[in-house]
Amino acid sequence: MPYCNQPTVFVNKLTEENIEFTVENTDLSVANALRRVCIAEVPIMAIDWVQIDSNTTVLFDEFLAHRIGLIPLWSEEVVDKMQFSRDCTCDEFCTNCAVEFNLDVRCDTDQNISVTTADLKTSDMRCVPVTSRKREDEAYQEETNEILIVKLRKGQQLRLRAFARKGFAKEHAKWNPTCGVAFEYDPDNALRHTTYPVAKEWPRSEYSEIPADSPLIEAPFDIHGKAKKFYYNLESCGSLKPETIVLSAINSLKKKLADLQTQLANEIERDALNI
Repeated sequence: MPYCNQPTVFVNKLTEENIEFTVENTDLSVANALRRVCIAEVPIMAIDWVQIDSNTTVLFDEFLAHRIGLIPLWSEEVVDKMQFSRDCTCDEFCTNCAVEFNLDVRCDTDQNISVTTADLKTSDMRCVPVTSRKREDEAYQEETNEILIVKLRKGQQLRLRAFARKGFAKEHAKWNPTCGVAFEYDPDNALRHTTYPVAKEWPRSEYSEIPADSPLIEAPFDIHGKAKKFYYNLESCGSLKPETIVLSAINSLKKKLADLQTQLANEIERDALNI
């Protein structure tokens, strides 16, 4: 049976890191499911295995491994071509399921030096730290654009080898492609989804339909009202384009629903045979 509602999507604003869009004529559960899938089930690349060969810095090995794992990697051109490591037939790492990174920095001067994402050397230029993508731009400055990993003083060294794997945020937060997904469906509180502690201090939503000169702080209570219009504001961490995150989330949600429909049909068929 086809879905009874016919959702419509309007893209209000699209930038390199942000997308604002509106979804209408759908249910709150579906709208919230899309938000959750954007955060937790859109795959990207992240460093998941670190071998530290030499570390004489002030930070211990586990601290550095954790910092390196949280560095966002540009995944737009490579993530769909990569396999999950659990699905790959290789023994440990290969070009089908992982991207290798190397870092080797030593301080031989009296002045402290900073080890940043610019020092991470990748085996696949399609997968680099997001801060290193625009290295050729005129406005690029390594001191302000790159992510600091650790600082070295004279005689200290950091040498390591790491592998990035494909994953999603349900496994670990480092695979979260978003900085955040704002979600709003009742800008004037007509459904009374919340109670204003001090009504006059409550900020007015940018999607409010109440006139700016109106003394009303919230719309009259609609006892039969139902949320049908949902406002999203999604910010990417830089690993994927914001529109790619939304489209990937929709595909993931469609696959989940298709799998559920198939399993349900199989259960019904088995029950009919047992009868």
